Amino acid sequence: MKEATGELNMTVVTVVAIAALMAFFYLIIWPTIKTGLTLTSACSASNGDTYSMTDSDGNSISCGGGSCTFTDKDSGSTNTKQCTQATTSNKGGGAGGNGG
Repeated sequence: MKEATGELNMTVVTVVAIAALMAFFYLIIWPTIKTGLTLTSACSASNGDTYSMTDSDGNSISCGGGSCTFTDKDSGSTNTKQCTQATTSNKGGGAGGNGG
């Protein structure tokens, strides 16, 4: 009986530890990841132009001037991300590029 009680206690400790890790991820880490993904998507969608939208949670995202700003509806906090648009350039080379 004593061994069974010890195993039950260890199971409870394990379950509580896993629940604490899940709560930490969900409350602390996930909002940061979600905001970053939202800003990256907004930068891509704006394509360097003025752009604004409201996400499914009621938070606002606005882009313009090379950056996007995410405003949290609940806390009022804002996060800004600089948007860099990929540019392509052709510097010659290849077949018939710089004949010599």
